[in-house]
Parts: sequence; structure tokens; C-alpha cells
Amino acid sequence: MARLVVVSNRVPMPTERGPRAGGLAIALADALRPGSLWFGWSGRRSARTDHQPTMQEAGGVTYATIDLSETDYRLFYAGYSNGALWPLLHYRLGLVDYRTEEYEGYRAVNRRFAACIAPLLRPDDLVWVHDYHLIPLGQELRARGVRNRIGFFLHTPFVPPELVYALPQANEVLASFCAYDVVGFHTLGYRAAFLACMQAVPGIEPQRMPRVIVDPIGIDADGFAAMAAESLRGAEARRMKASLAARSLAIGVDRLDYSKGLVNRFEAFARLLAKYPQHRRRVSFLQVAPRSREDLGAYQALRQQLDRVVGDTNGQYSEFDWTPLRYMTRTVARRTLAGFYRIARVGVVTPLRDGLNLVAKEFIAAQDPDDPGVLVLSRFAGAADELTEALIVNPFNADEIAEAMHTAFTMGIAERRSRHAKLRARVHESTAARYCERFLSHLAPPLPAAGSQRVSELAAQAI
Repeated sequence: MARLVVVSNRVPMPTERGPRAGGLAIALADALRPGSLWFGWSGRRSARTDHQPTMQEAGGVTYATIDLSETDYRLFYAGYSNGALWPLLHYRLGLVDYRTEEYEGYRAVNRRFAACIAPLLRPDDLVWVHDYHLIPLGQELRARGVRNRIGFFLHTPFVPPELVYALPQANEVLASFCAYDVVGFHTLGYRAAFLACMQAVPGIEPQRMPRVIVDPIGIDADGFAAMAAESLRGAEARRMKASLAARSLAIGVDRLDYSKGLVNRFEAFARLLAKYPQHRRRVSFLQVAPRSREDLGAYQALRQQLDRVVGDTNGQYSEFDWTPLRYMTRTVARRTLAGFYRIARVGVVTPLRDGLNLVAKEFIAAQDPDDPGVLVLSRFAGAADELTEALIVNPFNADEIAEAMHTAFTMGIAERRSRHAKLRARVHESTAARYCERFLSHLAPPLPAAGSQRVSELAAQAI
């Protein structure tokens, strides 16, 4: 069996304390069987820039990491990846900060990744590259003579040609996708935008194009549901319930990022309290928003804006025994979040633009089917393509979000059960394991003609 080699910007090392990095580790858990290799940045910045990765094994999986220099971090990570590509791919042209030296640094780190990975590869390895930090990596590996099957998955949205060409070197970046055998996206819309962009690149012949697939990421729905139910037993559950008293809870969980629509969401909650005073003292909103990329100016400005909105809302509506809006910027354990999802009446997932958004799926999985909460979901989250029974809203319209929250808080049990049953079935169908199976089935080498014929014969016999 071919070995799987995963490559991502950041590798969540098994020795790290606290919650592990992001949804990628959760999504790939089923694919990373013993013998697999995961390569990427250690998360450390140091002067060490050689091509010898640090190797560590846990659970039969080998983790290979390298450090970035301060210059690499500034140009590759904070600069081109998150100062140019991230805002572009989230339709925020006004925040795109392009600098030629940062693009050159981005390419240089991708070359260094390739130089470190290539000696580790075996002839039949399947290489699976993840996300916008590493778009040129396949091209750099091919330049080093790597002939393995290489796939790429983009976890962000993709933009149409009229936006992508705001980026200098857009044709060069797009052409680098041709080094991959398979390129995957979360939705049909992202796939269509990508194909439209590729058709506009001069000199790309159809035979050079990768296979382009739609493969929405998922979660371990059964495992998360069990975690949520279990979290409501014992002392921790009593503390959760005591913190809410008799009030209904709305919850949002997002990384602190301008793409998540947090300002609009907080303003919407204030408008809910203003327009529907019956909810005052009877509902609370909890927003968990761990800090990220704090060295970037746009993120510093966002935090200041959020602090102001939270202060204004609580200042206007708080009572001696009730704080309407609670806002945390530290990381919360996944098990604790699962418990809060379970007891929440409303889940508010309203990004201005998001690749998919696993919080929406976690909220659905965590609910009690007999007394489920209601999901309010942005039409611009990739998950909206699947979770159509949620209350779908325009995240730029605070009044519309407020109306949806009011509808969710007042919705009857029959409608809540009906909506949740359909959403739950979809979340349990499109799991993390299924995501990996779909992508790797496309990435696996095609069977020889004789083998394909034999498979057809066996299938016919089974029928």
C-alpha cells in the first residue's frame, strides 16, 4: 500500500500542550495511518535554516518539521500568505498588501520545503499538499525530479478572474497548479471560479490541467456527538449550567479574523435586544475568538473595534445580574466547547466569507436530537451548500442576522427537530473520513487497463 505524505504550513506536533492546531489535524486523523508522514513548519522561528528536518514519531506517524527564520516568517507567512493571498481569497481586495520581496520570500520558502521533502519520498508515496501557503510546492517538487502523484487541497474560498488578477504574478501563481495531479475545493462555486481563472491563463493546454474535484471537509460526527453528551456529566456540566442560570444561550466560535464577520454579529445581537426587548435578561451570547496573527495591523484594528462594540452593548443593556455579551479571546478546550454547543439554543456562524466552516457541523453534531438548537449560518460559508436547513443569512446585514436569531430563539420544538434531523443526517454522511477517502481515491494511481477490467468483472459478479 502506498504511503501517505501530508504537507501543510503548520504541523500540530503530538507533544504540544493544549488544543491541537485547527481542523486539519481532526480531518486527517483517519487518513494518517501508521507509516504515514506529515511534513511542515514547526511553528518556531530560529536562525536554523538547513534542509534537515526534525523527526518525531507518535502512534506510528512520523512528524517532520523545520523552523522558519525571522525573515522567512515575515516575508512568507505574515507577508505574502496572510497579507496578500488570505485577503484576496476572502474577497477583501482593500486589505491586499502586495510586496515583491514578500512574493519572492514565499517562493523561496516553498523551494526550501521541496528541498527538505524530496529526499524523504519513496517512489510510490502519495503526496497531499494543503492550503494557500503552499500553492507552488508541487511545481518546486517537480523541478527536483519528483514524479509521485501529488494532490492539493485549498481550504479557503477561490475567487473569479476579475478578483484574482488584482494580484501581481497571478498567471504565475495559477500556472503552478498544473504541477498537481488533483486539486480539490469545498464547493462547486469555488471549483467553477478556479476553472474560469485557469482558462484565462495564457499557454495552459487542457492536457496540463489537473483533475479538479469538489470534496467538502467534515468532522468525526459520531465522536463529537459523544463528546458533547459526555461533557454534560459531572462538575464541569454543573458549572456550565450555573453560568447560564435560566437563560438561553447563543454561541459563536471563530478564530479572531476579519473574515469571520464578528463586528456585524455583535451589532446584530445588540439590535436583537433593541428590537425585541422580551429577550433582555432571558438570553446571553458567548463568543469564543482565540487571537491570531496579532502582528498584522488589520488584526490589531479588528480587536480594537470588537472591544468597542462589546463595551457599548454591555454598557447599554447589562443588569446587575446579567451581562448580555461575553467575549473570550483565549483558546478553549474542544471538550468544553462541545458542552457549550450542546446546551446552546442558537449557533451563530456568520463569516463574511469562509472556505467551509467546521463549527457549523460541530454545532449540529453536538445537539440533543430531542431538543435541538438552531443554526444561523452565513450564505457565504461553504457549509451553506450542504446545511440548507439552517437559517441562512446575509452576514453583511446585521438586521437580517438579528431577525434570524429572534426566529431561532422562538422556534417551536417540532420545527427545530425537523430541521435538525436533516442537518444531522448530512453531517453524519459527509464526515472527515469520507473527505479523506474521496480525495485519496482520486489521487491514487489509475489502475492498469487489465486491472480495471478485472475490477469491472468482480463488480458484475457481486451484482
